[in-house]
Amino acid sequence: MVTYEEFSRIDLRTAVVVEARVHPHADRLLVLEVDLGEMGRRQIVAGIRPWYAPEALEGKTVLVVANLEPARLRGEESRGMLLAVQDGEDVRIVTTDVPVGGGLAVI
Repeated sequence: MVTYEEFSRIDLRTAVVVEARVHPHADRLLVLEVDLGEMGRRQIVAGIRPWYAPEALEGKTVLVVANLEPARLRGEESRGMLLAVQDGEDVRIVTTDVPVGGGLAVI
């Protein structure tokens, strides 16, 4: 269990996928450039390649953890985490039901 105070430290934001490409050194990873509005653009590496082609993600509004400590995944820097759900063997990214701008706080 986490306290409300602990949970409130997580900064969930909308992000628009500007570009997506296959990670050059990993079969399960995609490298995404996302636009977080006033927070700027950043790169996020996500383990969703078995379920998504890069071109299917471009232009989508997704939800991300914007204040996650940066990490290097197979040589690529990731500055956030894409939210997704798993249903058995299937994985689906979390999106908004209509397109909205990047950087909006999830409430």
